Amino acid sequence: MKTVYVAGNSLVKEDSIPLRIKDRLQEKFPEVEFKELEPTDNMPEEKTLKIIDTVLGIDKVMIITDIDKIVTGKIYSLHDFDLGFNLKLMKKTGKINGVRIIGIPAHMDEEQALREVSNIIKRI
Repeated sequence: MKTVYVAGNSLVKEDSIPLRIKDRLQEKFPEVEFKELEPTDNMPEEKTLKIIDTVLGIDKVMIITDIDKIVTGKIYSLHDFDLGFNLKLMKKTGKINGVRIIGIPAHMDEEQALREVSNIIKRI
């Protein structure tokens, strides 16, 4: 079974779309396991991680494969230790070779996000 990790924050509306569509994606794609991902916990060590997450600054659902283009802020505490930083660290230490992030715009309608993410999952 293929695994796709779903990131987000259920307490922040703009960051919760991936989590809100997770169960419906699971119904549409029973052959794929959609697992919730918490970047501050132990990250899975797969050669190429597949992740659905909210991405700021985009206007359509897109696939991001270049970890080096992920912008991270300064790390002052564990609250600042985000997915982007974790992925860069894992790549640098050889724990992953690459990533496929299905990025959802922060202000996208939930139904549109579901449609567009579903179309990408069908392709990959």
